[in-house]
Amino acid sequence: MNDVAYPGSGDIPVPGNLTRSGALLDETLEGMQTSAIVVDHDGLIVAANSAAQRLLGRRVEELIGQDFHDLLHRDSHGHAVPRTRCEMRKATLTGDTRHGDAEWFACGDGSLVELSWLVTPYVPVPGVWGALTLLYEPKQQQVHPSDVGYSAPLTELDRLALLAETTTQLTSTLDVDEALHRLAALTVPRLADWAVLDLLTEHGEVRRVLVMEHKDGILVERDDLQGPMPPVPEESPMPLSRALRGAASSLAGPSTYQGPPDSGIAVEQQRLFTETGMHSAAIAPIRGLRDVLGALTLGRSQRHDAFTPTDLPLLEDLTRRTGLALDNARLYQRQRKVAETMQRHLLPQLPTLPGLEMTARYLPAPDASAVGGDWYDAFALAAHAHALVIGDVVGHDLDAAAGMAQIRNMLRAFAWSHPQSAPSDVVRQLDEAVMHVAEVPMATMILARLTLGEDTLWRLRWTNAGHPPPLLITHDGQAHYLNEAHGILLGTGVNRPRPDAVTTLPPRATLLLYTDGLVESPKHSIDHGLNRLRRHAAALAHRPLDSFCDSLLDQVRPNDNDDDVAMIALRTPPLT
Repeated sequence: MNDVAYPGSGDIPVPGNLTRSGALLDETLEGMQTSAIVVDHDGLIVAANSAAQRLLGRRVEELIGQDFHDLLHRDSHGHAVPRTRCEMRKATLTGDTRHGDAEWFACGDGSLVELSWLVTPYVPVPGVWGALTLLYEPKQQQVHPSDVGYSAPLTELDRLALLAETTTQLTSTLDVDEALHRLAALTVPRLADWAVLDLLTEHGEVRRVLVMEHKDGILVERDDLQGPMPPVPEESPMPLSRALRGAASSLAGPSTYQGPPDSGIAVEQQRLFTETGMHSAAIAPIRGLRDVLGALTLGRSQRHDAFTPTDLPLLEDLTRRTGLALDNARLYQRQRKVAETMQRHLLPQLPTLPGLEMTARYLPAPDASAVGGDWYDAFALAAHAHALVIGDVVGHDLDAAAGMAQIRNMLRAFAWSHPQSAPSDVVRQLDEAVMHVAEVPMATMILARLTLGEDTLWRLRWTNAGHPPPLLITHDGQAHYLNEAHGILLGTGVNRPRPDAVTTLPPRATLLLYTDGLVESPKHSIDHGLNRLRRHAAALAHRPLDSFCDSLLDQVRPNDNDDDVAMIALRTPPLT
C-alpha cells in the first residue's frame, strides 16, 4: 500500500485508499442522499460526498485533510467548541455510535448552519479505522414564539463551562466597567433577557450602573434605567433590598412589587418591572472579601419560562466570581490613584521661560502599585539661566519614589547654592551626597544648564550620568542624539571625572529629555528603541509641542513595557 499526501495535509502521509480519488468515494458513499463525511482515527477528514459539499458550501479540496472539529464545529455564537465538550470527537476517538441535535457548523461563506448528526465507527479498508459522520437538518419542532433566538436550558456541563468562562473573562480585566459589561454579555441571552447591576459606593450609596437588554439579536444598554438609587432600607423584606444587605438570593416578579412600596428602592423596582416587561427575575448579592459590593438581577421578559429556585445556585456562583473580580479591580484602581497622586505631588510645576515653549509628561507604570523613580525638573538659576533635569532612580516601589524625592531636593539645593557652576560639578557633588546621605541604590540623570546668548540663541550645557542621551530635532525634521558628556551613573562609589558638553540650539528646534521607559522593551535592544524614537520624533517635528509629546507616548512607548515614563521637552523660538 503506497503512501500519498492528500490536499491540505502538508507532508502527512496516508494510505492511498483514503485519498479522495480512492475507494472511499465509491458509489456507496456518493449514492447517499444524506451529507456524509468520513474521518480517520485522528479526526482528519479523508472523504466527503457531494451532499456534504453542497450543505456546507465547501469544495472537497477545502475539506480533505482538515480536522473536522476545528474546521466545522461551532457554538451558536460562531466560536469554536472546546474539544473537551465535543461529543462528536469523543465518539470518533472511542469508536462509539452517538447522535446529537441542534449543533452548529461553519459553512464556507462564514455563515452557520444548525444540523443534527450521527457518528458511527467506520472501517474503510482492513486495518484502517475511523468514523462516518452524517449531517442532516433537524426536524422542525414546535417552538414557543417567545423562545425564538434562545438556547435550550443549560446542562450541567454548560453550567460548568459558563462558570469557567466567567472566571476567565472577569479576572482578565482590572476595569470595573469592562468587567460588568462582560458579565452582562455572559448571562444575556444565555440565561435571561435582561441583566441589571446595582453597586454600592464606598459611602454606602446605591447606583444602578448597568441595565442591559437583549433586543433583536444584539445587546442594548438602557441608559434611561441607569443612575443613582435610593438608600438601602435596613428592615425591608423586598428582594433587592435584602440582596444589597448581603442576604441570600431570591426570586421576584411584578407581583412582588404590586403592593404599596416600603421604600424608594421598591419604587424603582416597580418602574424597572414596568419598563422592561420582566415577568420573572432572580436577584443575588455580589459579595467581596469583606463587604457587599452590590447585586445582580437577571430578568426574563421574552422567554416564557420563569426562574425557579434551582437556578439560584448558578446565579450565586456567578456573583461570587463577580465579587472577587470587582474587589481586585477596585483595589487596583485605589492603588493606582494613590500612586498617581503621590507621583504628581512629587513632580514640579514647570517655570515660564520667555520665548521658549516647555512641557512635560509623566506616565505611570502599568502596575498600579509601582510608584516609580522617574522624574523631571526645571527651575531658574539666574536671569536667563535655567536648569533642566531628567532622572531615574533604580526600582519601582515607594523606596524608589522616596529616593527620587531626596535626589531631586539635594540637586536643587546644590544647583541654587552654586548657580554659576558647570553641570558636571553639581552632579559630582550630588554623587558624593548620594553615597553618604541618600538611601538610593543607584540612579541615572541628565543635568543641563540653559542660557540665552546675546545673539538671542539658546545654548545648552549638560552632563550625562548614565542616562539615555537627549534628542535634538530641528524644525525641518532632522534628529540626532547628543551623545557627548556621557559619564557613569550615580551611586557606584567610583570617582571618575564627569564631562560637560555645549551646543547651540537652532531656532524652532525641539529638545527632548526622557527616561528609558519610552524606549526599552524586553523583546528588543536599546538601540532599536532609540532608533524608533528618533524616526518618530523627526516625523513629528512640525507638531505643536503638546501634540508632539502625546504622539510620542502613543507611538513609541513599547506595548510590553512595564516601566514608567518621564519626559520634558522644550522648543526654541524663531529668529526675530
